[in-house]
This record gives sequence, structure tokens and C-alpha cells, in this order.
Amino acid sequence: MTFGWVLLLLTGFEIKHFIADYLLQTGWMIAGKGRLDAPGGYAHAGVHAVASAVVLAIARVPLPALLGIVVAEFVVHYAFDFAKVYYGQGVDPETRAKRFWALHGLDQLFHQLTYIGMTWLALVAMGAM
Repeated sequence: MTFGWVLLLLTGFEIKHFIADYLLQTGWMIAGKGRLDAPGGYAHAGVHAVASAVVLAIARVPLPALLGIVVAEFVVHYAFDFAKVYYGQGVDPETRAKRFWALHGLDQLFHQLTYIGMTWLALVAMGAM
């Protein structure tokens, strides 16, 4: 049964990541990612947190754990995106393609590793671990 929950949660997080990062992310969200005083990055991290809450609710993760996981994801997601913008300033994908794609890939890797951690926390909260 645990393996089924792992697949359900990871599949849900992958689908929500695609939707939040590639379908729902707007230009003002992207523009706000590297500035602490701009709402765009916070809104983007919020979209991820809300979508993760849906995935966790479908899996019937207890509410206190669900809330803790999504708050942590909001903070971590925002921090990863902020760091990507900070370290990627001036990196033009046309002239520095290797660095651009390395930063993009590292950002995506960190997000995926976050989902593994979130899955573990959800399984613990559900008593499946």
C-alpha cells in the first residue's frame, strides 16, 4: 500500500509542478521572483502551495501535516526561485546557454527533491512509514 501512496503523491506533485510552473505562471510572477518587495514570486510560490494542498488532500493527509507541508513548500519554493534569479542575473540563454540551462536544471532538481521530502512527510503523517 505504501508504494501506491508514493506513486500517487509523486505523480500528483509532478502534474501540479507542470501546471504551476508552465501553465499558470505569468510574466509578472517571473518578474517578481528576484525581488523581495515584489508580489510575483510570492504569488508563484503560493500557487505551488495551494496545488500541493490539493494533492495532499486527495491523499487524505491529516490537516495539521498538510498545512505544515504546504507552508514549508511555500518558503522553500520561493527561496529556490529567488536564488535561481540571483545567481542567474545577466545569464543570457543565447550567449551563455550552458550556464542558463545548468541553473534551470538545478532549480528543477531542487524542486523535485522537495517533492520527495514532501512525500516522505505525508507518508509519516498518514502512518504509512
